[in-house]
Amino acid sequence: MKHLHILLLTFLMAVAATAAGQTLWEAVPETKYEVRAVWLTTIGGIDWPRSHDAVKQREELTTTLDRLKQAGINMVLIQARVRATTIYPSSFEPWDGCLTGKPGKSPGYDPLQLCIEECHKRGMECHAWVVTIPVGKWNNLGCKQLRQKYPRLIKHIGEEGYMDPEQSQTGDYLAKMCREIVRNYDVDGIHLDYIRYPETWLKLRKGESRSQRIAFITDIVRKIRQSVKEEKPWVKLSCSPIGKYDDLRRYRSGGWNARTTVSQDAQAWLRDDLMDALFPMMYFQGNNFFPFAIDWKEQSHGRIVAPGLGIYFLDPREGKWTLPVVERQMHVLRQLGLGHTYFRSKFFTDNTRGIYDFGSRFDATPTLIPPMTWSGKQAPKAPTALSLTDGSLSWSGAYDTSGAPYLLYNIYASNQYPVDTDNPRNLVATRLTATSLKVPEGNNLFYAVTAMNRYGIESPAIQQKGNHSTAQIARQKIQVSTGQPIVLPSKGQVLDADYIIVESMTGQQIAVSPYTTHLSVDNLPDGMYSLRSLGKKGRTHRLGYFTIKR
Repeated sequence: MKHLHILLLTFLMAVAATAAGQTLWEAVPETKYEVRAVWLTTIGGIDWPRSHDAVKQREELTTTLDRLKQAGINMVLIQARVRATTIYPSSFEPWDGCLTGKPGKSPGYDPLQLCIEECHKRGMECHAWVVTIPVGKWNNLGCKQLRQKYPRLIKHIGEEGYMDPEQSQTGDYLAKMCREIVRNYDVDGIHLDYIRYPETWLKLRKGESRSQRIAFITDIVRKIRQSVKEEKPWVKLSCSPIGKYDDLRRYRSGGWNARTTVSQDAQAWLRDDLMDALFPMMYFQGNNFFPFAIDWKEQSHGRIVAPGLGIYFLDPREGKWTLPVVERQMHVLRQLGLGHTYFRSKFFTDNTRGIYDFGSRFDATPTLIPPMTWSGKQAPKAPTALSLTDGSLSWSGAYDTSGAPYLLYNIYASNQYPVDTDNPRNLVATRLTATSLKVPEGNNLFYAVTAMNRYGIESPAIQQKGNHSTAQIARQKIQVSTGQPIVLPSKGQVLDADYIIVESMTGQQIAVSPYTTHLSVDNLPDGMYSLRSLGKKGRTHRLGYFTIKR
């Protein structure tokens, strides 16, 4: 109960501050580990794809991923199994119609493979989102083919078909589908959606108990977990439960919760090592959100929890939420040590009511996905032979005993030696697969590199002392701000400079403002930043670097 009291106090302080219009930048703790995810929905192409042309689809996807990366997103959940149809070549189910306009028709390429590759290029995890129990309209291709193969497996409810969770064949079939994905693709996770009883399911039959229904759903989860972990034990298994686990002592769920209503015993799945992460669909406000977020934290059992935020309610056609509603939720989630997940991608990248602008500022500095410390795997060896030459930072790869196919590398930078790799402000690049990185020249920074296995467990760091670049370029010295405005160089020294651009150390654009002699940093969190000027002809010049340390 002590932890709960602390969390409640944190929550009340955060809500009071935001209600008073005060900034929470200083109140929000810096973190090195945090999930910042988004659901990329493919059903009907409502997030992606917007076109049935394969070339345009590729362009749309890479543009979307660029936008997500620039906003600090580090995990993409892409809908891979839609409604007994897929966006990848499956031996079990036909192609979904979102890709070509014709269900069953191949788009001529593998969209899941493309998304995985492009996410990994950008240092983001890619999870295959699998819709489990619903299989679509009764006479649609996916449902029709599935019930022809398994006539007694599919229940007809209204206009929809559903896999029967009470038949063992359901878990067997879904486990085979997930195994196929994990075996054939370098996914970072399998994300289960709708792993529950449909709300339209018949009431409890005579002699049937709720615990029996919970056991049926848990059995499906257990079978899927076994199939995933037998193939690649580092692949995370997660799901998106109903946003309220169950009634709380002081707060009721209103008859809509995960465990009692739809038989999702999600917190027990964390406790019993059946799930690595949860993404609860917390599309609520006020007392329907904050107490239940605390409950997810208290019952997380050291695993990953990144609640889903209903940012679609920011769209006037969907709801009447204002941006401060989501801002308060994100601040409190960070205070609690939880991640955040946007539902859904298009509302975020379209900057609905300014959510993209806020999210970009809120997640301005990189973070790592929390490591799977419960896996029991050892950390890899540290990289070796770190050097910096002509703006190229390079190192020799490390050795890993986890059994995963390759290691990832994280880069840290600081104006102090040795670089403190526990300080989240020093993290500048994450999940690199290459053993080199171009860095800004003339910045007089110190660098450190760690290796990371696919479980997210880091090695000790190798440190590089000093900047040994042979092509020194004149730059303004790094300024350290305690929150006061940054003094900029005279405009006459930088040719045609109309605007000033603030970037993270990985090149993410944080802010743009007219060129003045003093740059306000009120809305920037502590960390290290780069400054560029922008002229009328689109020419940019790097002016230097600055650090905010309040």
